[in-house]
Amino acid sequence: MAYTPVELRHVHVKRSLFGYQREAVEDLLADVADSFETVWRERSELADRVEAMQQEVEELRKREQALTQTFVAAENAATGVKEQARREADVILAEAQAEARSLARAAREERERLQAEARRIEALLRAALGMVEETAAAAELAAPQAGAPAEPEPVAAEEAHEPEPQAPQLRKVADWVS
Repeated sequence: MAYTPVELRHVHVKRSLFGYQREAVEDLLADVADSFETVWRERSELADRVEAMQQEVEELRKREQALTQTFVAAENAATGVKEQARREADVILAEAQAEARSLARAAREERERLQAEARRIEALLRAALGMVEETAAAAELAAPQAGAPAEPEPVAAEEAHEPEPQAPQLRKVADWVS
């Protein structure tokens, strides 16, 4: 039978002529020793459990600290990667803008060159048309007024191979360019 401290204080051992009854005292001492041994064993087991739990708590604290450090390192790495990506995006954007400006400048220069070329060709066509009109007017003046056919002028050997430009076609080209 296990005794609690309160029970031990209220135990009454039977008395005999010369003191307490020996057998009752020995039984009480054996019960107290058994009770003390049980409590001692439970106390030892509880102390072992407390030590194991303290070790587990310490291990969990170390894990928590490692996870916190890992989390902070991951945040720093993510921030670094974001910053690097932003810088790379800025560089790419700046390069693209510079390329766009270069392409726009080249396109403007090409447009201006083509417009100048078109103006030059238009001037040449107008001059050629003017020459054709002058030649036609001169041919009409040179022809006799009586309606006699005019003799064709002799053509030099170099000019014989080149066909004479036709005035109506040149007028169409000049109108188209205008």
